[in-house]
Amino acid sequence: MPDGRAGSRAQGISTRQRWSWVDLRLVPPAGTVWLGTLAARGLPPGPVLAVAGGAAAAAVLLLRASRGRSGAAGAVVVGCLAALTVVGAVSAVRAQERTASPLPGLAARAAVVPVVAELDDDPRPLTGAGEPRVLVPATVTEVDGRRTRGDPVLVFGPADQWTGLLPGQSVRLRVAVRAAEPGDDVVAVLSARSAPTRLAGPGPVQTAAGALRTGLVRSAARTLPDRPAGLLPGLVVGDTTAMDPASTAEFRRAGLSHLTAVSGANVAIVVALVLWPLRARGADRRVQAAVAVLAIVGFVVLARPGASVLRAAVMGGVAALALASGRSRAAVPALAASVVLLLLTAPELASDAGFALSVAATAGIVLVSPSWSRALRERRLPRPVTDALAVSAAAGLVTAPLVAALSGVVSVVSLPANLLAAPAVAPATVLGLLAALVSPVLPAGADALCWLAGWPVRWLVLVAERAAAVPDGATGWPAGAPGAVLLALLIGGAAWALLRWPRLRVLALAALVGVLLLGWPLRQVDRGWPLADTVAVACDVGQGDALVLPTGPGEAVLVDAGPDGVLVAGCLDRLGVRRLPLVLLSHLDADHVAGLAGALAGRLVDEVATGALSPTDDRVPRLEQVVAAAGAGHVVLAPGERRAVGAAEVEVLAPDPARAVAGAEPNDLSMVARVTVRGVRLLLTGDLGAEAEARLVADGTDLSADVLKVPHHGSADADPGFLAASGAVVALVSVGADNSYGHPADRLLDWLAADGMRTYRTDSDGDLAVVGRAGEWGVAVRGPDVVQRATADGLPGVPVGTPGNPAAARSRRHRVAAWRRGSQRSSTARTDVAAARRGRRGGTAARPRRLGRASGGARSPPRQRGARAGRGRPPDR
Repeated sequence: MPDGRAGSRAQGISTRQRWSWVDLRLVPPAGTVWLGTLAARGLPPGPVLAVAGGAAAAAVLLLRASRGRSGAAGAVVVGCLAALTVVGAVSAVRAQERTASPLPGLAARAAVVPVVAELDDDPRPLTGAGEPRVLVPATVTEVDGRRTRGDPVLVFGPADQWTGLLPGQSVRLRVAVRAAEPGDDVVAVLSARSAPTRLAGPGPVQTAAGALRTGLVRSAARTLPDRPAGLLPGLVVGDTTAMDPASTAEFRRAGLSHLTAVSGANVAIVVALVLWPLRARGADRRVQAAVAVLAIVGFVVLARPGASVLRAAVMGGVAALALASGRSRAAVPALAASVVLLLLTAPELASDAGFALSVAATAGIVLVSPSWSRALRERRLPRPVTDALAVSAAAGLVTAPLVAALSGVVSVVSLPANLLAAPAVAPATVLGLLAALVSPVLPAGADALCWLAGWPVRWLVLVAERAAAVPDGATGWPAGAPGAVLLALLIGGAAWALLRWPRLRVLALAALVGVLLLGWPLRQVDRGWPLADTVAVACDVGQGDALVLPTGPGEAVLVDAGPDGVLVAGCLDRLGVRRLPLVLLSHLDADHVAGLAGALAGRLVDEVATGALSPTDDRVPRLEQVVAAAGAGHVVLAPGERRAVGAAEVEVLAPDPARAVAGAEPNDLSMVARVTVRGVRLLLTGDLGAEAEARLVADGTDLSADVLKVPHHGSADADPGFLAASGAVVALVSVGADNSYGHPADRLLDWLAADGMRTYRTDSDGDLAVVGRAGEWGVAVRGPDVVQRATADGLPGVPVGTPGNPAAARSRRHRVAAWRRGSQRSSTARTDVAAARRGRRGGTAARPRRLGRASGGARSPPRQRGARAGRGRPPDR
């Protein structure tokens, strides 16, 4: 025993010595710059400048009071005040430039003007209404013939008109100017009203990068199956345009989605492999540094020097510094300095989830991975393997709290999946990089390299598929800052305990084995999907709608089919649906009908119904072809018509056929229907816009329901009176993760919460099921691979919405009550707080309550809001 205690003390001293020389003095100033940049967003220049002046005065007073004897703590405080001064001054200048821009004034008048803009990044394809469209980050340099200082904007336009344009290219076009959302990093949102006319080329660097990227994509498509061919460009240069939605969902569920994003961790792996032969020969560190810089520059050129790529390059360079020199003391200050410079140069990174993940991953790499790599080498593993494993494990562990905060999910398969994937990432990336480099001059050589890269890429696809299919491979976790702090404390506490008391490692291993051998099999006996008495399921199909209403054994009504047939077919398969007596299509936008063929394939289909359609809608012939191929008929339903299918009763409320005129807005012709199943009422709303919603309210249409399918994926183009008129207790939002539209909008979520509705979202909760019957019902959250049951926030014995239930009046924002099926222990489901475009998510958990509210029960009048000022239609959506 004495020897054991002495050994523990010696190990504790060794651990303290190992960390005592890590220099953290620049970390607090970097954190101050980050928080200050976030706080200054959207503020006018005056208050920001006042804060900067106050911080500068405080720093001067502190220096005078201490007379140079403030010590390390005083120096850190002075550094934080200096950082606040700088960020305040920079933010004030930017705010003044924003105020001087002519675009906000033009947006107030909804003006259409000619502009000259320079593309900041590649056009990003969007899944949405009608013809394919793109979102283009750009900088406006001229408005209506007058030069500007360079105003950042987002441009929406038809995909075919923007194909082939590269970052750095200047174009002239006419645009409709719309106001940006408060707190956005752009001055305005522009909707293209003409094709862009090219004024200046992107330059030789961007042209060469475009040729290399195109060569890689084409070579992969020629030599590899669809899934590996789509993944390889994403792995090498972050180009995921060829990845199918099912693969994207599997990588997200497996915790491998970071592989398809340009990240500092990937750069560090590549640089480590490049440096390996130099290390083996004992090359001078200056030579290693030069080679590392060349490798990073080559990566930046290939991936295009946009903001995200530069961010990854800087973070990768810091990680390479640590890997090449082994000096974490130098790497941490370099990382902090890089954060400061990047935030001062590009303030929009302060709210970028990718930036936060990149910083955290790089910190883990420079602080943790060197020691882990050394420990693995002591077991006689080759250095390239140990570096790859250590980098992957360190990055995954450190970023786990942030991933949980953003997604509301903790993936227990993420670390094993990353460890299994790690050996394949480096060879696939290097071979893909070489294929891109040789593709313009030697296509056959590029094909050969892509063929070789295809084998590790196939392994990555296999790992993602198998990890995503593991039952209970992911579990719900509190989203937002509380969830991040909780998981960080648990990980940190466990690591400290295992290092402090080595004997706990045996107990921890035994507990893990017990869970795997006993707990997990027992859990599978009690899990199941669909749940008994399922009323409706909102399928997680990305940025689109697909809702299933089970009507009998193996039968269901399908409402919309989402953007991808693979995803909606998977949802129907999980529910055991083999026959569709009725399919309702709210309207013909791609995010609602593009998956129709996949949904109908292999199933018996009776009728496909739509509302009244515009006579000029050129998508109707294609719909007729798909319906005929499935052996079904197409019918048009008018308001007042009812259909009974099994236990479901469908009542059509809109659209009025008189409004289906030539050129009518497709969203405003969305079919609105109320479906009643066992007394539980659901209001289905398609992509209805604010004007059409307000018109239904004004016409006196009965919109009452228990569950509201939120219109248009939570767009800000909504009418508060329409939402309140539903009287719903639960709101379901079908929305894609990290979508470019900012769905669901913050103010829409606020309106739902003010009306006492509990919000559930497919992007964070996966498939959502309304379960039960009138008087006793709730919402089940499937999640990535976990079944949870969540309830409306009723008190025991008192249905939600009755006068005796005080919970109806004090509903907190997006709070979720949950428990696992068949268990009385509470768990947590998730909802997001802020718009996905800005990546801020959050949520809280409540204690489990009894399911239910009596259908048609009394409900206190909804809170009245003020005027609907600022309720503008988002461009093109």
